[in-house]
Amino acid sequence: MQNQKFQFETTEIEGLQIIHPFVAYDERGFFMKTYERRLFAEHGIVFENAEDMTSYSRKGVLRGVHFQTKHSQDKLIHVLQGEVWDVAVDLRKGSRTYGAWKGFYLSQENKLSVYIPQGFAHGYLALTDDVVFSYRCGQLYYPDFDSGIVWNDETLKIDWPIDKVDELILSEKDRNLQTFKQFHETFGGLGDF
Repeated sequence: MQNQKFQFETTEIEGLQIIHPFVAYDERGFFMKTYERRLFAEHGIVFENAEDMTSYSRKGVLRGVHFQTKHSQDKLIHVLQGEVWDVAVDLRKGSRTYGAWKGFYLSQENKLSVYIPQGFAHGYLALTDDVVFSYRCGQLYYPDFDSGIVWNDETLKIDWPIDKVDELILSEKDRNLQTFKQFHETFGGLGDF
């Protein structure tokens, strides 16, 4: 395999970026760097890490689509093991792409990271067994402000690749999240960041 330098890909949603990490291969395996503060800042990502989290999921687990109503978390995410379909939804009040979503295949093979700015909802579907997912968050998790939009919302119309799993596995909480319309009527979008 070929060595790779950091590359930053913008998307049609402002601030949402795909990051190809620095990877060096040799006969022993590989060495990978997923974050460098100075270089990220040069590409518009000013990220102050407040906490790191890791989740483990089996195939078919759908987590999301989550956000915090206050103390919005920006996230730097990647998959350590397995493969997921990852989704970010723009909920920023006044954004020209408010209500738009973008999906990404993230895996241990492609080694991609995604930077999700504050003001987004986030979720993913595990496409393989034994998915290990890494989140670096720029804000602490506050349970009192934890919220979300139901995964199959009729307004957002997220195109989940559910044909790639045998069954969907959701928490009771995620099954009963609000709709985008309810979110919009209550909050009108996320702000204050």
